[in-house]
Amino acid sequence: MAEILAIAIAALWSNKLRTALTMLGVIIGITAVIAVTSVGQGVQSATEANLQGLGADLLQVRAGAANTGNVSQGSGSATTLTWSDAQAIESQVLSAGTVTAYLQQTTQVVYAQNNMSTTVLGTDTNYAEVNNITLQSGRFFTLDELTAAQPVAILGPTVEDELFDSGTAIGKNIRIQGQRYSVIGIANEKGAQGRENPDEQIYVPLTNMSARLVGNNALSGIAVQGISIKVTEQDQLEAADFQITNLLRVRHNIYPARGDEDDFRIVSAADLVETLTSTVGLFTIMVVAIAAISLVVGGIGIANIMLVSVVERTREIGIRKAVGATNQAILSQFLTEAISISAVGGGLGVGLGVAIAWIAATLFDFPFVISLWAIVLGVGLSFMIGIVAGVIPARSAAKLDPIIALRSD
Repeated sequence: MAEILAIAIAALWSNKLRTALTMLGVIIGITAVIAVTSVGQGVQSATEANLQGLGADLLQVRAGAANTGNVSQGSGSATTLTWSDAQAIESQVLSAGTVTAYLQQTTQVVYAQNNMSTTVLGTDTNYAEVNNITLQSGRFFTLDELTAAQPVAILGPTVEDELFDSGTAIGKNIRIQGQRYSVIGIANEKGAQGRENPDEQIYVPLTNMSARLVGNNALSGIAVQGISIKVTEQDQLEAADFQITNLLRVRHNIYPARGDEDDFRIVSAADLVETLTSTVGLFTIMVVAIAAISLVVGGIGIANIMLVSVVERTREIGIRKAVGATNQAILSQFLTEAISISAVGGGLGVGLGVAIAWIAATLFDFPFVISLWAIVLGVGLSFMIGIVAGVIPARSAAKLDPIIALRSD
């Protein structure tokens, strides 16, 4: 076996350029499989971590969608939820722990000569606990400040960096839509969570935002865009969903039996994690399947080159048979050459795929994940391609008649 391997390597080395080009298809295919699988799993892990940061024990109740010209403006655009709905959920739903309501809009914020467009979020005193917001300095607003609609604000760290060139923002005044607000706290960095980035938000009392920035736009109470509920236990999510749905239907006079549709929507962080995990997983499978096509092309390339090699080395095959080489020996030699091409190409592909995955994880700041099954799959596919692509040329070489082969030029 060692002699056959040495002869195969010598034959491949004598045609280095052709051998390298033959390997290329396998290298590209294996690289794509390893890199795409790793990047997909890394992105999936990062997405799950970000969504878990929202809280796996959270339920989000979002207001219904307004329609303008028969075009939906998206969830939260209608005034179908109020602060009193949130208070009713907290007091009447047994599986609900801490409840908070919020109202938000994008607006211009100014300090001295600096300004930026950011999201201002009006909420109550429970928001920090429900959404795991902690402060690096200062404090959150109090119940008295909420009740009195005081113009106080807590800044996300990015907002502080953009508006204040140096020093702390605590105690200084900023302007939101021309209204003066006193900065009383700076939040700790959390990073982007889905489409939102808490680091770029400003928090003000819900009562103040409703009165001064948005305007009271509900027939009764303060309209909100959403309500966040932290359940008492994670296994109570379904129970809380059911109880909140029934409570809001009663409060909003919604009766499904007569064909009424809910004017709110309830989602959970767990649902988002499951949906995104499934989506990223399907996308990864699709791209890996596409990458596998290049492996098939690489296998066809190996088969073609090996067939050409058989034709070019017909006289060599005849000489070897004339001096006693068996059909099995000839078959083994050419099959070993095909497998060697695939194995070396597969090894290079695995190394290149791991390198590309590491570079991507470093550049785009997501976890570097290399699964053992992806490497095993890549190496296994390379050997399989070598065997499949080498069988036909090897059998063709083994069946040559030695007399005819010796007559070949």
